[in-house]
Amino acid sequence: MRVITGSARGRRLKEPSNYDIRPTTDKVKESMFNILQFRLENASVLDLFAGTGQLGIEALSRGAAQCVFVDRSSEAIRIVGENLRATGLEDRARVVRADSLEYLETARGFDIILMDPPYAQELLEKALNIIGRFDILNKNGIIICESDKTRVLPRLHEADFAAREYNYGRVKLTTYTRI
Repeated sequence: MRVITGSARGRRLKEPSNYDIRPTTDKVKESMFNILQFRLENASVLDLFAGTGQLGIEALSRGAAQCVFVDRSSEAIRIVGENLRATGLEDRARVVRADSLEYLETARGFDIILMDPPYAQELLEKALNIIGRFDILNKNGIIICESDKTRVLPRLHEADFAAREYNYGRVKLTTYTRI
């Protein structure tokens, strides 16, 4: 696992010793950041269910102004901190050990929300429900969800969000853009 491009390009990122954390493949990560490429400069990013932190670190490496990393696992939080130090991006990051769904209830003002929770749970649906109820995402902001391609994610209020899906083998990226 590595940073694909930007200021930390090529830096190897630490992975967990166990595989409770499932890192995003380089192919899917590259596709995700192709979708985001013109939105990253000076963006405020939320890496929810952060795991290793690789998605938020990639965003920072590519020019995001700041990123908040949220995960409830102490091992994940430790790995995110180590990866931020290894890439030299810790000055634009805030790492929060908390339940991701509870964090959303007080979060505000993000341009980009990245979500890649464990596939077997219904965390994406719950997170999207909370995001739809609260004013978390800035106007023209985007949410990107990674899931198994068979998972059907809910529609957010269509007057407020435009949705799109992208399939990559067994993985699906779903985007919600705030109108």
